[in-house]
Amino acid sequence: MTDDAQELRASDADRERVAEVLRDALAEGRLDMTEFEERLDATYKARTYGELAPITRDLPVGEVAAAPRVSMTKEPERSGGGWAGRITGGEGSSTWAVAVMSGFQRKGRWTVPRRFNSFAFWGGGEIDLREADFAAGEVVINCVAIMGGANVIVPPGVEVIVRGIGIMGGFDHSEEGVPGDPGAPRVIVTGFAFWGGVGVERKVTRAERQRLKEERRQEKLERRAAQRELRSSDRDDVADAHRRMLDDHRDMVREHRDARREDRELRREDRDRRRRGED
Repeated sequence: MTDDAQELRASDADRERVAEVLRDALAEGRLDMTEFEERLDATYKARTYGELAPITRDLPVGEVAAAPRVSMTKEPERSGGGWAGRITGGEGSSTWAVAVMSGFQRKGRWTVPRRFNSFAFWGGGEIDLREADFAAGEVVINCVAIMGGANVIVPPGVEVIVRGIGIMGGFDHSEEGVPGDPGAPRVIVTGFAFWGGVGVERKVTRAERQRLKEERRQEKLERRAAQRELRSSDRDDVADAHRRMLDDHRDMVREHRDARREDRELRREDRDRRRRGED
């Protein structure tokens, strides 16, 4: 990084990218909480690239071992960002899962096919879509649970429709009716549950949860700082009032002393005049 580049002002987006690297490092155990808090505080205080770049110099980005570099140029937003960037087309990376007296998981970075089939017998499974890409704008998650269960986790912004049938079991409809974000995929949960159940939950990602936690922590620190400042201001006001009261008291004592001195002088002059009159 050249000296001129180090002096360039960093943007909020630059700071947020570095904060994301720190959150991933905390989740992976590369940083403890004390180191994370120190670096995150330095990140949000950084004003230039020269201050920002060293914070993650010894940390990898994702699966790449090289240290991250802050871009010195502002690239245009990639077309298809947001939800559109997560609807990839093509095939899914996994199309089925089975749990017989056992369990299964589909989570992290994977591509949900147009139709995903799962079967659980005396077992259970988790189908986590929070960090997944989608092969189409509408996908079907087909769950068959016999004396077992399956749990579908969707991120905020995704529309959910539940069409499953339960016999001495059931499907969770609590997330139905929540409007989806523009361009977000639609997830249809269908299937059959006998003496079992299929749950549907809406959760944020771990990174987002950590970000919200940090926002709450920063807000709490700011409130405490404001309260300390207010208490300090109140103490200063009390001290000023006390000083003014002492000054007023000193002025009053001084005026009283001066008045008594003038009175004594007047009485002394009066005695002297009487004596001279008697002489």
